[in-house]
Amino acid sequence: MSSRGKVSKLFTYENPWEAVVDYLDHIGVTEIFGLPSDDLGFLKALEKKPSARMILCKDQRNAVFMAVGHAMESEKPGVCVVGKGPALTNTLTGLLEAKLLATPLILVATGTSINRLGTKAFQELDQLSLVQPLVKWSYRVDHPDRLCWALEKGAILAANGTRGPVYIEIPEQLFEEKIPRKKAWEALTVRRFLPDEASVAQSLELIRSSNRPLLLLGGGMRKSKARNEIIRFVEQWGAALFVTASGRGAVPEDHPLFCGLSGLYATEPICRLWEETDMVVVIGSRLEETATFGWERINAKATLIQVNIEPNDWSLEYPGMHMLGDGGLVVERWLKEFEKEPLVPNKKWVQHIQVHREQLFQRAKKCLEDARTDPSIHVVEVLDAMNQLVAKDRILVQENGLQDMWSYFYPYYSCGSEGGAVLPSDQTSLGFGAAAVAGVKLAVKERPVIAWVGDGAFQLFGSDLKTVAEQKIPVMYIVLKNGGYGWLQHQWNQQDHPSSDHSRFHFTSLPSDLFQWVTEHPQIECMEITDKTQLKQNLQKAHRSQEEGKTVIVEIPVQLHDIPPGIQEIEGDFPGKENITIGN
Repeated sequence: MSSRGKVSKLFTYENPWEAVVDYLDHIGVTEIFGLPSDDLGFLKALEKKPSARMILCKDQRNAVFMAVGHAMESEKPGVCVVGKGPALTNTLTGLLEAKLLATPLILVATGTSINRLGTKAFQELDQLSLVQPLVKWSYRVDHPDRLCWALEKGAILAANGTRGPVYIEIPEQLFEEKIPRKKAWEALTVRRFLPDEASVAQSLELIRSSNRPLLLLGGGMRKSKARNEIIRFVEQWGAALFVTASGRGAVPEDHPLFCGLSGLYATEPICRLWEETDMVVVIGSRLEETATFGWERINAKATLIQVNIEPNDWSLEYPGMHMLGDGGLVVERWLKEFEKEPLVPNKKWVQHIQVHREQLFQRAKKCLEDARTDPSIHVVEVLDAMNQLVAKDRILVQENGLQDMWSYFYPYYSCGSEGGAVLPSDQTSLGFGAAAVAGVKLAVKERPVIAWVGDGAFQLFGSDLKTVAEQKIPVMYIVLKNGGYGWLQHQWNQQDHPSSDHSRFHFTSLPSDLFQWVTEHPQIECMEITDKTQLKQNLQKAHRSQEEGKTVIVEIPVQLHDIPPGIQEIEGDFPGKENITIGN
C-alpha cells in the first residue's frame, strides 16, 4: 500500500496516533524522540511497530536537539513527539536550531480540544502563534480528514527547498476519532533543480575571468551528493576552498586546497587569501555573521556569486550575482561546460594557497609544541590525542563555548577525508551538542561519535544523561571543565575585573564532580584526566569502553586563559557587518 496511486479506496486508522506511526514507518523513520502526552496513545500505537525505537527524554528541548542531530546524519526528517502547553514551549530552542541549521524536522504535539479553546483549559496555549516564526509550516488538525494530508505535506516541506522544521498539532478531541486515509501514502521525494540558462552562462563568464578564486561552502552543501564534483571543480578552477561552521564535513579537509573555516574562525595567515581574492563563489550559505566576520578586509574589486536553493537565503547586503538552484547540480553543470572548454588554473595562485596553508600548519604545530612545555593540559593537546587515537571516520559533535571553540579552528581539529562534524547554528544554543550527539550516534551506527563540550553545556543537558545511558547509546563526552560558563567569565575578567575573587558576580566556580551518581551507573564509564602524561593512555581506555558499548564521560580541567587564536581580542557580541566593500 506504500506505492503511489495504488490505493484509492478508504483506509481507516483507529486513532490519530496509528496514522502518525504508519506514516513515519512509510518514510523510513526508525528513531523517534520526545516525551508524549498524558494519554500515551502514541506509545501504544508504536508498540505495533517493533522496527521503530522511541527515545523517551526527560527534557523536551534535549529531545528536539537529539532529533536534529539524527536528521543531520541520517538524511531523513528527524521526528519529535511531545505534549501541549509547557511541553511545547520547551521545544522552542530546538526549533530555533533546526530552522537555522536548515534541518528537516517534524514536531508533533498535542493541543487543547477545539470545544475548550478560550475557557482557560488545562495547559491551554496558542501554540501555533508560538511556533510559527520558527518553522517552515505549522498546522492544527481540527478534523480527522486532514491528518494524513498534513503529515504528507509537512514531510515534503521539511525535506525540500531549504530544509527545516514543521509543526503538526493534534488536538485532544481527535484522540478517540477514527482517521481516514483516502489514497496511498506519497513517496517522500527530494526535488532538485538547476538555475535558468542565462544565469548559468553569466556565472561561467565570471568564473572564467577570475585569477584568484575562492569557494565557500555552507550548511546547504553538507550532505551534497556532488562531493566529488566539488573537488573536481575546485581543482580545475584552482580555488582556495573554505567552509562555514555549519558546512563542515562537506568536503575532505585534508585536500591541499582546503583552508579551513571562514569568517570568525579564519586566522592568520590564511585569512590573507580573502584580502587577495578577485572572486568569491558562495554555495549553500546564508552568510551569517560568524561566516562573514572580517569581510571588510576583502578585496574591494572582488566579485561575489551566491548560489542558494531559495531566494530568502541570499544575503542581499552584499552586491554581486545571485543564482537560484541546487548547489550540487550547479557545480555539475559548470563541470560539463569545462569539458567543452577547459579552465586553466592560475598556478601562482594555487602555489600561494599552499604556501599560506603550510604556514597555518606550522603555526598550529608551534602552538602544540608550546603547550607541551606547560605542566597543565591544553585543549590543543586533547584534540591532538583524539586525532591520533580515534578512528578517522569519527564524528565530532561540538558546542560553542570558550575552550570547546578550539575545535572550530583548522587544523587544530580536522575532519580529514573520512570524518565528520556536527555543529550548532549561529544561535549556538547551549547544550545542543551534548544532546544532539545521541541522535547522531543512532543515525551512523558503527562510526565513533564524540561530544566535545564545556562543563556549562554538559550540566544543562544533565537531565538526559541517564536517558543516553539507559538507551545504551555508546558515545563519548569529552568535557572541558573551566568551572561553568567560561566565555562569560572571560568577558567579565577582560572588562576591568581581572580578579574575579573581588567581584560580586561569578560565572565559574572551582571544578567539581559534575554528576556524582554517574560513577554508580553500570552503563557509564567516567574518568577525570589531570595528568598530561596520562592523557593519551586514558583517552585510549575511554575509547575502548565506548567501542564496548558504554556511555563514556571524560572530564578534563582547563584554564580560562587557554583561548583559541583570534578570540582573545573579541569582547561580548562581536562586531556586525560593517564597512562592506566587496564588489564596490
